[in-house]
Amino acid sequence: MSRRPVRRTAHRRPGRRPRKRDQPVVLLVATVAAVAAVGLVAAVVQWLLAHWWILALTALVASGAGGLWFRQTRRRAEWARVRSRALRLRIAEIDALDHRAFEFAVRDLMRRDGCKAERLGGAGDNACDVRAVDPVGRVWAIQCKHRRNGERGSAVGVGVLQQVNGTARQIHGADIAVVLTNGCFSSKAVPWGKQHRIHLVDRHMLGQWAAGPRPLWDLLDRLAPRHRPPTLP
Repeated sequence: MSRRPVRRTAHRRPGRRPRKRDQPVVLLVATVAAVAAVGLVAAVVQWLLAHWWILALTALVASGAGGLWFRQTRRRAEWARVRSRALRLRIAEIDALDHRAFEFAVRDLMRRDGCKAERLGGAGDNACDVRAVDPVGRVWAIQCKHRRNGERGSAVGVGVLQQVNGTARQIHGADIAVVLTNGCFSSKAVPWGKQHRIHLVDRHMLGQWAAGPRPLWDLLDRLAPRHRPPTLP
């Protein structure tokens, strides 16, 4: 007698699809969870409506805290502007700075005069320690050279000016290139700077600028033309 071939039924992998008899249970659990969530929300809303004064008190406290934070922030900004406008430095105070603090001092003096200024000094600054935009739109690239011994320190030479001449306009987009020091410049640096439109600020001019109310552009000659009319204060 020939035997009939036995058909092999494929076994379903467990966990792929929920069995049909389990679906009502899953649906019931989801429905109960949704009803519980709606009930909880309704209970919270009802409780808050019954205790409305808590909402009012919370809003009042939040409003007061926000107003206090805004006033303090505005006051700090106002004091910063006042300190910036009142900034005065004597040349002896500048001599006592290190090179990094000297760069920040120059940045703050430019801000005092109404510029948007930032310190770039450090590795990779491309011969520009302070970059600023003055109130009439001119871009300044300032290279700072601090001398611990002041005017008795080594003179700033042509080599520094050559570096500035190669980067101030080409890289930093400067309209006005400046080399600034609390010391002095070499005899060759002065005519070289004039020839290449690089403004030199020596110890004497720096002392005038830092200690007085006049902005730096009032002390320099042969400045680039203004980009736009000056804005009224």
